[in-house]
Amino acid sequence: MASIHDVAKEAGVSVATVSKVINNYPDVSDKTRKKVSQTIKQLKYHPNVAARGLVKGRSWTVGVFVTTPFTNPFVAELLEGIKTALQNSGYDLVHLSTRFDDPSYSFLEHCMSRNVDGVLVFGVDRDDPHLEELLESDMPTMFVDADIQGRRAGYITTENRAGIMQAVEHLAGLGHSRIAFISGELDNAVGVLRLEGYTEGMKAHGLRLKDEYVKESDYSMEGGVRAMTELLELEERPTAVVCTSDMMAFGAINVIHRSGLNVPDDISVIGFDNTYYAEIFSPALTTVNQNIRSIGSHAIETLIAMVENADFEPPVVTEPSNLIVRRTTAKPRNTVKL
Repeated sequence: MASIHDVAKEAGVSVATVSKVINNYPDVSDKTRKKVSQTIKQLKYHPNVAARGLVKGRSWTVGVFVTTPFTNPFVAELLEGIKTALQNSGYDLVHLSTRFDDPSYSFLEHCMSRNVDGVLVFGVDRDDPHLEELLESDMPTMFVDADIQGRRAGYITTENRAGIMQAVEHLAGLGHSRIAFISGELDNAVGVLRLEGYTEGMKAHGLRLKDEYVKESDYSMEGGVRAMTELLELEERPTAVVCTSDMMAFGAINVIHRSGLNVPDDISVIGFDNTYYAEIFSPALTTVNQNIRSIGSHAIETLIAMVENADFEPPVVTEPSNLIVRRTTAKPRNTVKL
């Protein structure tokens, strides 16, 4: 196995120069950098990450806290985006498992014990008491879909309000007036913004808001099943439903079909996420696209920028959203507005 001394000898430079090339120091000529890089590749030399960390004061790893199950398609695509961003970054990913049942558990201590340079957090409640210590620390942190900020913490989200307004506009344009809304939890900014999008969208088109048409649930398929079951029990059921996740929409569609009704002939359904399954589900799901992989990539790229520059201001990043029209929406059989 080649060593750094072998690389230096073969390239005709000092060990210090090889080290500078490996650690991307600027005071090396392009000619020398190219020669050393080619020699490293030729000899199949693998730099010692631990030694590199001592030089840079880093471990070259970032952690990720994800409380949502990995089987959730949103999480799967988020991780794909993270993986893409890490491929040529020089950093590796460490999954940090949470232990909320332990009263002495500390997010910050967990990060420090795994020696990560920064951490990405998804699916954690903004009011979680475990977060306070992390937010007050020097640990670079990026939150996904949570409006949480700290001295060294920023977050990334999507255009939640605008995305739902596009969904309502699409349904109103088809002639729907009895539009229901299956919301995620309303104790966080994402849930609140999506509800605001529904409310503002309905008002913008002069459509009546009915309290019984708004059902708060969770973002799972089961959450969609529960909420849709309640909507179907109404004396005047809706002709369209906007769901705040694709998984909710899948659950809602299953309930509609089991009740003997048809999507979209009897009830139109719109999801939110545009996960991989939205296109292959039958019927293919009309949904709000929130560029999940881009969110994952952008979150990690921003986190690494924070790691490598202590003066980098923790940002708030908002990704665009857009409606993808497929086969779960159509004109209602009754277009009379209420």
